[in-house]
Amino acid sequence: MIRIPSFKNKFLLLIAFSLVIAFSFSSCRKDLTASNNAQNYPGDSYPDLFQAFWSGMNSNYVFWGIDSTDWDKMYTTYKPLFDNLKVFNNANETLAEQYFSEMTKGLVDSHYNLTFELTGNSFSPSENRLLNINPNYFTDSTFPGAVLDSLIPKKYIDAATLVQGVDTITLDGSATAFKAVSGTINNSILYLYFNNFAISQASVNTQPVFNYFFSMIHNLPNYIKGVVIDLRGNGGGEIADLDYLVGQMITSQLNIGYTRAKNGIGRLDYTPWAPAVVKPWVGGSVKITVPIVALADHLSASMAELTTMAIKTLPNGKFIGTRTYGANGPLAPSVYYNGGQFTIGTGAFGSTGYLFTYTSSTMFKYINGEIYEGKGVPPDIYARETTAAYQSGSDLVVDAAINYIKSH
Repeated sequence: MIRIPSFKNKFLLLIAFSLVIAFSFSSCRKDLTASNNAQNYPGDSYPDLFQAFWSGMNSNYVFWGIDSTDWDKMYTTYKPLFDNLKVFNNANETLAEQYFSEMTKGLVDSHYNLTFELTGNSFSPSENRLLNINPNYFTDSTFPGAVLDSLIPKKYIDAATLVQGVDTITLDGSATAFKAVSGTINNSILYLYFNNFAISQASVNTQPVFNYFFSMIHNLPNYIKGVVIDLRGNGGGEIADLDYLVGQMITSQLNIGYTRAKNGIGRLDYTPWAPAVVKPWVGGSVKITVPIVALADHLSASMAELTTMAIKTLPNGKFIGTRTYGANGPLAPSVYYNGGQFTIGTGAFGSTGYLFTYTSSTMFKYINGEIYEGKGVPPDIYARETTAAYQSGSDLVVDAAINYIKSH
């Protein structure tokens, strides 16, 4: 079984969409003294840890404006339960982790993750939600990787143009395989696949893939009738890649949506919506006028979703595939915002604390006014790979992209 790594470790998304947004948000930050910060509770008892967590979520969680969770009810329901946990022991720790998980299981934030430092256990509401919908969700998720790793280079990419490689990169301190493939399909479509947004870490094996792709982009031959960027199974990564990838295919700023953050301790204390933009790459860009197709699926998350939405926004852009994961709220260190991630129990448990809460720093709204957090971005054209098609040597999603480009 392949499981999606926690967003704390894998889906690093977003300090900000641009310096404009970063400056506008940081300038809105206030020095808040009217409320006890989550980190300031001693954390020397389970009731104290509960109070710290509830208060931290009450002030830091950015999605209260759209989340259906009754946080006041969570207080009245779970406070007596935590009050009954008198001492720290294994049995009470098991109950405490169960209670924290139950309190948060309905949250809409798909980046959300709890890490219990005492035991190393973690809980993700998005994984819980997906497994409730489909108990085989993570088992099923092994299939797109098989398609992308073997079928596409073998069947679809013109042999004379195939460039592919695997490098080992570091994501949040962990060694990860970084895979990339590029080439032409039917000598008429430029194709690019990579499994993480970590292009800055491309090395000896994967850098030639991106060199080939961007060289073609900047000198697009007349025989290329479309561009396909395959983001299926891509869990996200570095925000700089958004401008680096999409920014090289545009010559004017592209507004893809809006973000807002917290500017006070109240649940609905928000900054105004600020534009989220993709800028032409500072190293050079060209205006691509042929169809640009993003392929994405249920494992496309975070930066992969934002890139899909950016391509979808282009007048010549299209999203083909299945609904994405639904984790697109930008992330940043909490020092820059009045909300987002926080740790409780640092007084009693040292610098690592008792519980680390990983949650989005800002809320993202697409240019059409929709907030896709927790539900994913729907495709313009639905297509999904199937085992039967794969076994017969076909990828139905790539086939759909080829047919779309042929018709345009």
